[in-house]
Amino acid sequence: QVQLVESGGGLVQAGGSLRLSCAVSGLSFRWYGIGWFRQAPGKEREFVAAVSWNDGSTAYTDSVKGRFTISRDNAKNTVALQMNSLKPEDTAAYYCAANSFTTAQRLSVMGIQAEYWGQGTQVTVSS
Repeated sequence: QVQLVESGGGLVQAGGSLRLSCAVSGLSFRWYGIGWFRQAPGKEREFVAAVSWNDGSTAYTDSVKGRFTISRDNAKNTVALQMNSLKPEDTAAYYCAANSFTTAQRLSVMGIQAEYWGQGTQVTVSS
């Protein structure tokens, strides 16, 4: 059974930091590209960041470049999203997703078509 479990969300003031983690089980982790997506109330789910399955290359949406960093640990089957300089507009439910043999660039356009999804973790940034 494939499971993606997000953790690390919470309430933080603007300018603060959070580190999200996605723990993956039930699949061959090193063969999967992993992405983070977010969905704010009343809005569509949007791409945030991704890391490729093969070479660790990354992709980010423009609004988080320079503030967020995605990384993967193939030994622990986890992907982290370090979020710094948080803004109120970063408030959303954050989801990780996995897709086999997929690069970060491909994940950035796949959106909801990714194979596996976690249940999400809430991030709230107060002004």
